[in-house]
Formats: sequence, structure tokens, C-alpha cells
Amino acid sequence: MSVDDDKEADKPTLMERLTAMLLREPDDREELLDVLRGAFERHLLDADALSMIEGVLAVSEATVRDIMIPRSQMDCVSVDDEVADFIPLVIETRHSRFPVIGESKDDVIGILLAKELLNHYANPEAFDLRETLRPAVFVPESKRLNVLLREFRANRNHIAIVVDEYGGVSGLVTIEDVLEQIVGDIEDEYDFDESEDNIIPEANGRHRVKAQTEIADFNEHFGTTFADDEFDTVGGLVLRAFGRLPKRGEATTMEGLRFRVLRADSRRLHTLQVERIAPAAPADAGD
Repeated sequence: MSVDDDKEADKPTLMERLTAMLLREPDDREELLDVLRGAFERHLLDADALSMIEGVLAVSEATVRDIMIPRSQMDCVSVDDEVADFIPLVIETRHSRFPVIGESKDDVIGILLAKELLNHYANPEAFDLRETLRPAVFVPESKRLNVLLREFRANRNHIAIVVDEYGGVSGLVTIEDVLEQIVGDIEDEYDFDESEDNIIPEANGRHRVKAQTEIADFNEHFGTTFADDEFDTVGGLVLRAFGRLPKRGEATTMEGLRFRVLRADSRRLHTLQVERIAPAAPADAGD
């Protein structure tokens, strides 16, 4: 073995260097993060690894209440509806799972997997909505996300109904919502591809718009006059309109356009649905 090989073998591995740094035994979470960020600055960790470690630490402290989709924004199916009645909702929202309710959202009967609707079209006469439902899992708002993720994995479950201290339904949470706290937004086949345009026409005059779309490009497409001196992107305009980070399903109106949040996580907006609102009919002169 050459001298160079000996030197190479003596070099500590990445894990050994990280271990040496962590032997300082940080006193609290913030000090641990400082150590990890120092490792990033010394090129011992890349940006993605640091971001995920920060996400894991955040998940260990956050609760379901912090990330749940609130009750008002839950897309539900009524157990009394015919399939034809809720198919438009399934197509528009493109969720893979839907809470099925009885008299109200407090009465969650079970979970419908969208793929089960294939059985309806294969044999409509034999299809029974109640018989296709999976049991609903209920979790309290106070449950920690790391515990919930462990339960999701153990039970092979992907969605849970969130209840408040009085037993009423306050929202829902999915395994994707939890994982996005660690790895960032998870794109699926219905999300934008990087090679596609920022503005994509849909049915009924609607458009899917990336939140990162530059305001100048948006103005050119929609004929609007939004100023770009304060914000560069459409997402910035929407954030200003809300005064906070909105959640999926929330909507606001600007310059005759309705902006509805399609995708967002706890950090940023991703995708918006934009549609033009018809002006109200003028009142009769005699009124």
C-alpha cells in the first residue's frame, strides 16, 4: 500500500466527522441546529440533507393542529348521494381519498378510495357505496406528527380525521401532509412538470397557475395591471391579499379574478386556480 493510500485510509468518514461535531453535546434544539448548520457551512452536509434534518426536528415538535386541512376545506362525499352526483367533485379535486359523511361533517362514516369507483363503472348494479368504504381513523389535534407518521406506517393508513377536545371533526390530515414537512412539497402526476408553462388553461375558463409565475407574465396573459414593484410573483400578490400564508382551498379576489389555493404547504404557495368572475348585472334604473 502506498503512502497516499495510507493517508486516504486515515481520513475520517463523513459519519465520523459529524459524530465528532455532535460529541459537543448541544444543550438544546437550537444549539443542535447551529451545529448542523455549521456542518453545512463546512460542506459536511449538503443543502437538501440539512433541510430534511431540520424538517425531521420540526416534525418531532409539531402537532396535527399545525398542518391539518381545516373542516371548512374538507372535500367530502355524502353517503346518500348517487355516484353521478359526486363524480364532478372527484374529477375536479383529484384526491385519491374522500371522507364519506352522513348528516354532517361531524358524522364521518368511512373513507372512499377514488379507485373503488372503477367497480361502479364495471358493474353499476352491484355497486354499494357503504360496502366499499374503509374504516375512518380519528386522531386528536394535539397528536405529535412523528407519532402520527409512525402510526400511518404501521397501519398502512394514508388519511386521518382530526377531532377536537369535544369529539367534533375539526379537519383531516394525510401522510403526504406529514412527509412534506420533512422533504418539502411532494409533486404527483397532476402537478406541474418543470418543462411545462406556468399558466395552463383548464375547463370552464379556469387556469392552473404556478405561484412562482412572474407578475409581468401574468398581466400579459390575463390583461391585468398588477404592480410588480413590491412582489415579483403571483404568489406574493396572493400572500399580501390574505395577509398570511393561506391553506389549500382558500380563495381571494383581485381585479375581477378569483385566486383559489390548490397546493400549499406550511412554508409556501405552489399552485393556484385562477378564474374570471362575471361582473354583477346592473340594477334597473327604476329600482
